[in-house]
Amino acid sequence: MPGDVSIRFVTRQDYAKWLPLWDGYNAFYERTGPTALDPAITAMTWARFFDAYEPVHALVAERDGELLGLVHYLFHRSTTAIEPTIYLQDLFTSETARGKGVGRALINGVYEQARLAGSPRVYWFTFNTNHTAMQLYDKVAEKTGIVVYRKVF
Repeated sequence: MPGDVSIRFVTRQDYAKWLPLWDGYNAFYERTGPTALDPAITAMTWARFFDAYEPVHALVAERDGELLGLVHYLFHRSTTAIEPTIYLQDLFTSETARGKGVGRALINGVYEQARLAGSPRVYWFTFNTNHTAMQLYDKVAEKTGIVVYRKVF
């Protein structure tokens, strides 16, 4: 990754540059058109990043004033640790940034936040068809083999 890419917390002034990345992330997961997120969800997600009472955080990758990627994560309690656990919920890089170490840098940014918080674990999910991302994930984390079940109401 070029040394001129920085990982930093998102700021309120980043909204116009963050939104296209967020829209790209949602499009990747086919949340567009009739399955698009309600704009109220996007607004609430953005607001949570700046609410001190919320455990939701956002980092961005930036080069020369351009946002190249985003990562959203949240702290939560666990029954198997005293310290908080981090769930890395969203990771996305622009097409022009792919394959250049930006995704790895964003993950490492979350790892640094985990270290600072004394968190023993960072984890995330991806679809088993997301082979491109899994090439990176296999290098930076351990695949657990856990199967996820859910019920949507």
